[in-house]
Amino acid sequence: MRFPKIFSALVLLAGLTQAAGAQTCTPKVPASSLIEAPKWQMSINPTLPPQQFVDDKGELQGLNVELAREIAKRICVEPVFLRMDFPPMIPALRSGRFDAINTGLFWTEERSKMLYLVPYAQQAISIYTDPSSSLKLEKFEDLAGRVVGVESATYTERKAREFSTAMEAKGLKPIELRTFTTVTATSAALRAGQLEAALNINETANSLEQKGIAKIWVRDIAGTDITFAFRDKQLAQAAADALTAIRADGTYDKLFDKFGMTKLKATTFAIRGDGPTN
Repeated sequence: MRFPKIFSALVLLAGLTQAAGAQTCTPKVPASSLIEAPKWQMSINPTLPPQQFVDDKGELQGLNVELAREIAKRICVEPVFLRMDFPPMIPALRSGRFDAINTGLFWTEERSKMLYLVPYAQQAISIYTDPSSSLKLEKFEDLAGRVVGVESATYTERKAREFSTAMEAKGLKPIELRTFTTVTATSAALRAGQLEAALNINETANSLEQKGIAKIWVRDIAGTDITFAFRDKQLAQAAADALTAIRADGTYDKLFDKFGMTKLKATTFAIRGDGPTN
């Protein structure tokens, strides 16, 4: 009959131990660096496996999710993931609706002047078709005059439009780009025959090919850094320092190997660019 008392004592001891642990964990950023301290609120579009996606139980998974949780643990804040489509993320972050963007935001000079960007990986673009397509592609210029799907307001869309303009200057037909909010919508249009080809990051294209719903023809186009994006410089620096620690103890390599993502060669991480000027 003493079991209930012993069990209650153990539960109480566990609670006290957790409380004591929480008290000794001091956030490495001031409350003013967060919208709602001690929460670190970040937007995420979980439609790009293996970077970020939702499993069959409805749970968030992927490299970006686990990496953010590791960063949060090191700087002693609570990670909160806000699911949303990509297009409104940058204006929403700049207006202070949340603290960071966690989607693998491609680094560009323009973005580095709007936000505090911390590179953490490398990515590039792939061209793919439906597996049943008879189209054969060897280079980007082979898309001239083709109907091609891409996610809207992304680095991939921007580069595709740049390449299309350059192709026109050479006398080739422009690409007919059709934009979608998610890779799922793009894939559905491809399967329905509404598109001849599609563009996305290497890793997502790889995932689609592994599932048998895409055939990749060209990889590694326009590779560049991908980043976490922040509205606050102190939070960005704390995240960069945490990434350096994560790299040093081997956690970085384990996560990137687990999800098959491309690592940065750097062993230390930092804000790249000047950040907002106003």
